[in-house]
Amino acid sequence: MADEHQFIEDGLQRSQINEFFEDELGRAGYGGMEVAKTPMGTQIVLKAEKPGMVIGKGGKNIRKVTTELEERFDMDDPQIDVQEVDEPDLNAKIVADRLANALERGWYFRRAGHTTIDRIMDAGALGAEIVLSGKVTGARSRVEKFNRGYIKHNGEPAENVVDEGQGVAVMKLGTIGVTVKIIPPGATLPDDFEIAEDADAPEVEQAGASGEGVEDLLADVDDEEVPETEPDLPGDDEDVPDADPEDVIDEEVVEEVIEADETADGDAAETAEPSEEDEPELDDLDEDVESEAEDLVAEMEADEDDEAESADEGDADDEEEE
Repeated sequence: MADEHQFIEDGLQRSQINEFFEDELGRAGYGGMEVAKTPMGTQIVLKAEKPGMVIGKGGKNIRKVTTELEERFDMDDPQIDVQEVDEPDLNAKIVADRLANALERGWYFRRAGHTTIDRIMDAGALGAEIVLSGKVTGARSRVEKFNRGYIKHNGEPAENVVDEGQGVAVMKLGTIGVTVKIIPPGATLPDDFEIAEDADAPEVEQAGASGEGVEDLLADVDDEEVPETEPDLPGDDEDVPDADPEDVIDEEVVEEVIEADETADGDAAETAEPSEEDEPELDDLDEDVESEAEDLVAEMEADEDDEAESADEGDADDEEEE
């Protein structure tokens, strides 16, 4: 059988054995069990409020339970050890069964819950939680919680520190599940710490013990001479490697290139801008305009004289014909 299947089988067998003890030892105040397999057989440790009822008169009841385990669960030589619970109010399984019995006897769930959790805290628990789920008062089921103190719900402390127990109350309206979680007194949690009162602390020399105050210390700092250091320039470093002769730029060549560029730019500017000599003078333009205007005026007057003469000749011809 594979390991996974073996784990499942072991867990199922453990649950069935726990239910068997709940039914057989419920009146004796069954408080849980611990199962450990040994080379000699299976070691079972029972926790009960009344160990005498578990053992029975002359060991009759314990022998009956042992025989039942061998036949029903096929266990080889089971060895049962019964231990008494020192404080029943700090055992989650016993408290859950008591609360379930109280609900079955007709206790109001709120009164039963507060009374039970108060008894748990009075016993010295660091924290407790009671959860009732089911039809507690009406036809609709709901969940009621009662909390006191400090409780862990997840992580390793919830598995190793918190004691959890379940019980069932069978009512007329339906079944009510009871879950009780208790952190016992003296439990060590990961966030706990202790303060050592007798610890020897190392002596620390105080600045004021020598008679010097803050002003004296500041004055001493001002009096100290701060060495003036010149900043290191890149050119001053002796470790800078010499430049490659091929990479060195000749200054004369650069100057010649710059002068050639400036002369080329100057010639381009001269060609782009018209010279003053090429521009016509304003006086010459004015004289030409005046001469042209005089010629136009003279032509217009001559045309007017010719038109007048032609008109006079036409009038003379008309008179002669008459």
